[in-house]
Amino acid sequence: MSKKSHKILDASEIDRMLTRITHEILEKHKGTERLALIGIQTRGVYLAKRIQKKIHTFEGVEILTGDMDITLYRDDWTRISHNPVVQLTEIPFSVDEKQIVLVDDVLFTGRTVRSAMDALIDFGRPARIELAVLVDRGHRELPIQADYVGKFVETRHSETVNVLLADYDSSEQVLIEGE
Repeated sequence: MSKKSHKILDASEIDRMLTRITHEILEKHKGTERLALIGIQTRGVYLAKRIQKKIHTFEGVEILTGDMDITLYRDDWTRISHNPVVQLTEIPFSVDEKQIVLVDDVLFTGRTVRSAMDALIDFGRPARIELAVLVDRGHRELPIQADYVGKFVETRHSETVNVLLADYDSSEQVLIEGE
């Protein structure tokens, strides 16, 4: 049986949502002092860098940004693959007393975010951890919610939300795929 897919966001909608998320972050933090972004591999890294550029455009400030791979922190990594691909974690600053915004593409069960928080705590003690996601699709297994959301999308458990970013993929769009 072939999978059906339909586009829910195009490039301009993704950009508009990231602009809104950036403004919400700046408004809530009343500036950029002690603010840092950490993108969760893979597409969260690209989204964090886009938010960083928007903050620079709006505020003229270069905020700290890092990349995090949470593969080995997942409670289900052995079920995902016997040979997990571990990507780069690079946080070139102290997270102590920082206002950290974790950035990811899709929030689903909450397990990735929980793993990211566990990994982050290994780097130090942030003053606060927040979450920014492009798409929140529901179906939480853990009591985790995003502070900044581009779009809430109702999905079936069997469907998949795929975020494609031009920085990494061949196109820029968000698709829902299912039977």
